[in-house]
Amino acid sequence: MTEEKAIFYEKISGLVVPIAIQNFMVAAVSASDAIMLGVLNQDSLSAVSLAGQIQFVLNLFWYAITTGTTILAAQYWGKGNREAISKILVIALKLSGAISLTFCLAASFTPGLLMRIFTTDPVLIEMGSEYLKIVGISYLLAGLSQGYLCIMKNSGFTLKSTMISSISMILNIVLNAILIFGLLGVKPMGIAGAAIATVISKLVEFVWVVADSYRKNRIKLQGKYLMRTDPVLRKDFTHYMLPVLGNQLAWGCGFTMYTVIMGHLGSDAVAANSIANIVKNLISCFCLGIASGASIMIGNELGKDALKRAREYGDRIWKLAAVSGVVSGLILLACSPVILQHVNLSDTARGYLKVMLMICSYYLVGKSINATIISGIFSAGGDTRFGLICDFVNMWCIVVPMGLLAAFYFKLPVLVVYFVLNLDEIIKIPVEFHHYWKYAWVKDLTRKQEVL
Repeated sequence: MTEEKAIFYEKISGLVVPIAIQNFMVAAVSASDAIMLGVLNQDSLSAVSLAGQIQFVLNLFWYAITTGTTILAAQYWGKGNREAISKILVIALKLSGAISLTFCLAASFTPGLLMRIFTTDPVLIEMGSEYLKIVGISYLLAGLSQGYLCIMKNSGFTLKSTMISSISMILNIVLNAILIFGLLGVKPMGIAGAAIATVISKLVEFVWVVADSYRKNRIKLQGKYLMRTDPVLRKDFTHYMLPVLGNQLAWGCGFTMYTVIMGHLGSDAVAANSIANIVKNLISCFCLGIASGASIMIGNELGKDALKRAREYGDRIWKLAAVSGVVSGLILLACSPVILQHVNLSDTARGYLKVMLMICSYYLVGKSINATIISGIFSAGGDTRFGLICDFVNMWCIVVPMGLLAAFYFKLPVLVVYFVLNLDEIIKIPVEFHHYWKYAWVKDLTRKQEVL
C-alpha cells in the first residue's frame, strides 16, 4: 500500500468508525424499545413502532439541517475558517430549534390525530398517544443537540461526538429496562417508561454538549451572532439545505407511506415490518457511517481546493460502500435464524419476517451505494438538487403508486407488497452513476474571508 493510500484509509476510518458506532447506538435504542415492548405484547411493539414514525419524519428535517451544516462546515474547516463555522452553528440551532419545537407541541397536544395517520386500530391509537404525549419533549432537546454534535464531527472532535451520543443511548437502553419492566423497585410503566427513558437520556445529552462546547478549542455559540445571522452564510446554507430537505421529505414521506400501507395490512404485517426495519437499521450503520465520513472527508479536500484529490477519494469511497453493502447483506442473512428464533411474534408474523429479512439483505447493497454517493459525495460538493429530483421521481412516481396498487387495488399478498416497496434503492442506481461520472460535485463552495 502506498503512503497516499495509507493516509486515505487512516482518514476515512477515523471518521467512519466513530460515526458508525454512533449510528449503531441510535439504532440500538430503537431495537431495545422493540425487544422490551415486544416482551410485553405485540400491540405495544406495533403502537410504538407507528408512533415512532413521527420522529422519523422529524429526523428528515434534522438530517437536512445537519447535511447543510456539514456541507459548509467541512469545507470551511478545510479552509481553516473557524469564525465561519461559529456562524453556521447559530444558523443550524435556530432552524433546528424552531422545527423541533413544532413537532414537540404537536406530539404533546394532538397525539391521537398523529396516530390516526398511520392506523385505524383504536388500541394502537390509544397506546401510541400515551407514548407521544411524553416523548414529544425529547424532540426539542434532541433537535438542539444535533447542531452541536454535527459541528463537533466537522471540527476535529468526531470521537467526542460519538462518545457523548453513545453514552446517552446506553443510558436510554438501561432506563428502558428499568422503567418498562419496573426493575430496582421502580413501578412498571410499560410504554410510558420507554418514553420517559428517552426524555431523560436526551436531556443528559443536551446538557453535556452545551457544557462541552465551552471547552478549549471548541466551536462556541457566540451571542453576537444570535441576533444577526451572517446573510451570506445564511443564503449559502439555505441554498444547499433546501434541496436536501426536499429530497428527505420526498424520500422520507414516501417511506412513511410504506408504513401506512403496511399498517393497513394487519397487525402481523406491522409487527414483522417493524422488526425488519430495526434489523436493517442496525446492520446498515457502517454503510451510513461511510456516507457521513465521505461528506466530511471530501468536503475538507474541496475546501482546500484539492479538487483532484477529492475526485480520487470519491472514486475510492463508493467502491468501499459497495463492498460494505454486500458484507452487510451477508451478515443480515447469517443473523436471520437467530432473529427468527428469539422474536415474540405470531406464526404468521414470523413467516412474514423470514422473507422480509431476505429482501432486506440485497436492499442493503443499494442503500449503501446510494447513501454514500447521493448523501455523502454529492452533498460534499453542494450537488444536492440531484438527490431531490431522483428521490421524488423514484418514490412518488414509481414505487409508492406501485405499492398502493399492489396493496389496495390488486390486493396482492403482504410479502409481494413488501417486495414492491423495497425496490426504491435498486431502481435509482443506474441514473445515479450516470450523474456521478459527470463530476459536477467537484466544487469549492467557500467564500473569501472578506465576503463574510
